[in-house]
Amino acid sequence: MTEQQLDSLFRYISKYTVPAPYGPEDISLNHGIHLSGGDPFLNYELLLKAVDLAKEYEIPSVFVETNCFWCLDDQTTRERFLELKAAGMHGVMISVNPFYLEFVPFERTERAIRIAHEIFGNNLAVYQTEYYRRFIELGISGTVKYKDYLKIEPEQVFMCNVEFFLTGRPICALSGILDNYYPRYEAEVLLEQPCRPDFVRPWHNHFDNYSNYMPSYCAELSYGNWNDLDHFVGTEPDPDEKPVLSMIIQNDFKTLLEFSRNEGCIDDPAGYFSKCHLCVDIRKYLSENGDYKELSPLEYYKHFG
Repeated sequence: MTEQQLDSLFRYISKYTVPAPYGPEDISLNHGIHLSGGDPFLNYELLLKAVDLAKEYEIPSVFVETNCFWCLDDQTTRERFLELKAAGMHGVMISVNPFYLEFVPFERTERAIRIAHEIFGNNLAVYQTEYYRRFIELGISGTVKYKDYLKIEPEQVFMCNVEFFLTGRPICALSGILDNYYPRYEAEVLLEQPCRPDFVRPWHNHFDNYSNYMPSYCAELSYGNWNDLDHFVGTEPDPDEKPVLSMIIQNDFKTLLEFSRNEGCIDDPAGYFSKCHLCVDIRKYLSENGDYKELSPLEYYKHFG
């Protein structure tokens, strides 16, 4: 995002943002705001500006998410955390999982957690703590290729004791691995499942640098431009203007499936792991074969992998 975008966004969302249950200087995944990306530390000056703007607009419960790639030494890590805290950032969430471990040496993750705990105390969140515990128990150091991690991690721990969302591009990119653990279903079998997590909700939604307001964890499905936030919050989309979004909001996947088939979409003969898997497959096809405002940004679908 640009500074101008951040200023505009924070001005709009400040009126809708509520603090964490214990107070405006505490953090919560579903209150306040979290600064994410990509990793916000890729552009540290912009991250610092974002924290300044959040304070200016009196936005509560502000924290940043990071995979710790930048935590090369204690001094840099401590200086940046202290500078952000002085600017008004309330906490930090550190990402720990085998996918980051492939690229970020675990020593950097441990360093970030140790120093962040010194500075932010209980406003340090580790996601996921089970992976952090497991990596320590396994004596992990440096980086570990994902395929190699699967050789040392017991399957029951990897697949049963951690949170894993069968959504978005990863479900397609990892399909070969997931087939070892999850069954696939025909599209019709999945139609009666509700959207999970709930599609229409007033918490934990996302705003991207293309000015899209995206619901829940539904990547690249846009309610609209967040510059029009006051106009469409609390309203349902016009089914003629945004038919795909309208059908998903109504949980009318039977109609969406029929609609996509009429447009030429062919079901994956292998089936689908989840309703989200079916949904993203339909949206990818429609984005390539039509003009749907809600399927935004198109770059997501063009570089699907």
